[in-house]
Formats: sequence, C-alpha cells, structure tokens
Amino acid sequence: MLCTMSAAAVAVWLGTVVTILSRSHADHNVYPSAGVLFVHVLEREYFKGEFPPYPKSGDASSDPITFNTNLMGYPDRPGWLRYIQRTQHSDGVLYGSPTAEHVGKPSVIEITAYNRRTFETARRNLVINIMATEEFPLPYQAEFYIKNMNVEEMLASEVLGDFLGAVKNVWQPERLNAINITSALDRGGRVPLPINNLKEGVYVMVGADVAFSSCLREVESPHNQLRCSQEMEPVISCDKKFRAQFHIDWCKISLVDINKVVPVYITRPDPGTGILPEFGEYSPPSESLMGRNYFSDFLITLAVPSAVALVLFFILGYTMCCRREGVIELVHHSSIQKSTKELRNMSKNREISWPLSTLPVFNPVSGEVVPPIHPDNYETTSMPLMQTQTNLQNQITIPQQRPSGDNYVMSTFRRLEVNGIPEERKVAEALNL
Repeated sequence: MLCTMSAAAVAVWLGTVVTILSRSHADHNVYPSAGVLFVHVLEREYFKGEFPPYPKSGDASSDPITFNTNLMGYPDRPGWLRYIQRTQHSDGVLYGSPTAEHVGKPSVIEITAYNRRTFETARRNLVINIMATEEFPLPYQAEFYIKNMNVEEMLASEVLGDFLGAVKNVWQPERLNAINITSALDRGGRVPLPINNLKEGVYVMVGADVAFSSCLREVESPHNQLRCSQEMEPVISCDKKFRAQFHIDWCKISLVDINKVVPVYITRPDPGTGILPEFGEYSPPSESLMGRNYFSDFLITLAVPSAVALVLFFILGYTMCCRREGVIELVHHSSIQKSTKELRNMSKNREISWPLSTLPVFNPVSGEVVPPIHPDNYETTSMPLMQTQTNLQNQITIPQQRPSGDNYVMSTFRRLEVNGIPEERKVAEALNL
C-alpha cells in the first residue's frame, strides 16, 4: 500500500498517526475542590480531530460520536461522578460533587470516543485531583427543584450563572457556590411525555456563608405548609425574581444548616487482609470406612405406611360388613344394580312383567327385602298406568267414537274438582270430539 502512494501522501499519513497517538495518550489534569460542583464537558469537536481525515471535506462535521467513561481498572465511574449525553450529536458532560473523603486520591477516568459512522475509537485519560479548602463546604445549604430544566441545560455555564445570580439577589450572601446538581430521574421522577416540550426537572443545591433570608423562610410558614399539603402553590414574595427563567417548586425546597446537623458515625468492621487463615493440610477420609446399611431405613419406609393402610382396610371392612349401617348400604347398592339391570332389559323388550324397581325393595329400618306385590305371571295388559286409578269413586262415563263406524263405546274419565266444584270442561271437550 505504501509503495503505491506518493511521498507527500505518506508523510501526511505518518503525521496523522503520530498526532492521533500523541493525543490519545495525553493525560488532562483537572483540580476540583471538595464540596464544589465539578463540570467537565467532552467536546465532540475536540475528538473529531482524533480520527483520520476523510476523503470528503464535509463528512466529519455530522459524524455521530458517543462516549464511554470509566475509572481506570474498573467498569464504572466513581460514585460521586455522573455522566450524561442526550444524543449522538451533542457533547457529553461529566459532573458531580466530590467530598472530603476523596481528597488526595487522584482518579484517572478513561474516556473512549466512538465514531458511529466509521466504527473507530479514540481514547484519552482525565486525571481528577481533588483539592481540600477551608472555605468549603459552606454551612448553609439550600436545594431547589427547577421544573422547566433538564440536567444538561442546567449544567451550561451561562444558565447556571443566571440561576446563581437570582439566588444571590434574594439571599444576599458574601460567598455563594453550586454544590451539586441532580436530575429528577435520579430521585425517582418519571420520564415526561414528548409533548409540549416537557422537561424532566433538576435539583440544584447551593451553599452560602450567611443564614437563610426571610424570603426563603416563607416556605416554612404554617400557611404555606397547608397549601403544600393541599397540593397548592405556596405564596412566596421572591418567586417573581425566578419566574422569568426558572419555575421553582417551592414545596420541594430543602433548607439545611450543617452546623446543627448531628453527625452519624457508622462503625464498620475491619475488612481484614482478604487472606484466609491457615487451617493446615487437607486430610482426605480413610479408605477403611464402613458402608452404611440402609436395610432398616427401607423397612421403616415401607412398614409404617403398609401398617396404617392395613388398619384402615380392616376398619372399613368391619364397618361395611359387620355393622348394621354397612349392611343397609350394601343392600341398597345391590338393589340399585338390580333395578338398573331390569330397566335395561325393559328397554329391549316392552312385553315383560311389572318392574320391581317401582316397588320398595327393602325396609329402610330393618333392611328386610319386601317381595313384589304382583307375581311374575301377572297379566299386565289390563293393568292401569297408575295404581291410583283403580277403584276410583269419582269417575264418569263418556262415549268414545270408534274409528270403524258410528257406534260409540263408553269410556271413563276421572272427575276433577277445583275448590269443591266439579270440573266438567274435560267431559265437554270429550263429547265434542
């Protein structure tokens, strides 16, 4: 490849490689103070120069670039450091508030830029050296919730400067600084709908060296506390100084005097060296160990359930065969089977004797079987459909026409009565046939 290129092109290519390597391995040192907001912008324009030139002049201006940040040797960043990048065409921002615990402990942040069009990467290190100062943290701290801002908008230097200017106007301190900025999503807030230009909201904590002003204390009045409990906006005299650019939720403001806060000391156990103590050499079990006999366990497992099942079987057999209630149940069951068999036979042959299933088959008290009223050779052709129709007193005779001629034969109908009055309608209907 190098043989086919001109000497000038080779020189340019070598110069580009040297430039990329020098920029990729150069460390950038920053010196934030403990208790003061730290903001570092990862500019896309700076990292565009880390990638090789493109054949066309305007390609690099619109390349999508994303960043990955992590503490050297670890997969994530320190706990106090956050990172945000809204889109692939916007700058990334590292921000957070270091504490006194991190003083004197340099943190090397590895920054990897990904070019999403060419799939190339560029790396550099950011060395954060946290400094300790006697001025910070400031004793009086107030946290505001701004509803009409996103965290990356608030991190812009001009917007944050305007907010600190408004706070200084209503507080009048000698020293004022931003301590921390947190997105409302990190506090359990919901992602807003993508309509009407809704914002996520952001919490901004500021510190001052003088006590809180009367304007900020108005939110603690009983009247405003009642309005907040009813989800109504409190009445704050200095709200108009923020309203032009910042919409503050005064019900969520937090005022803290760290001089009056009782420190809580947490005693933690000594983590130790992480090396297990010496327990000596491992001694394996002897080969002369006797095997365990599981025969007794097997007998117990089978004998106990078998004995319980046998006892239950004898109890059930005694109840069904030797007790009076059991005998009645057996006779009843036998009679049901016999009646079922008779009904099946009747369905095959209609010319059989009177079914025994229509009669009582046993005495429910004594269990004695009662013989049928009619014998097996009883003539069933002249038998009425119902026993109650035999020898009835209230019967009338009506003529009935034969299908072969005009002669009539006499038939019987039962005389019906309603409320003691004979019902003659059936007779009249029969005569009018």
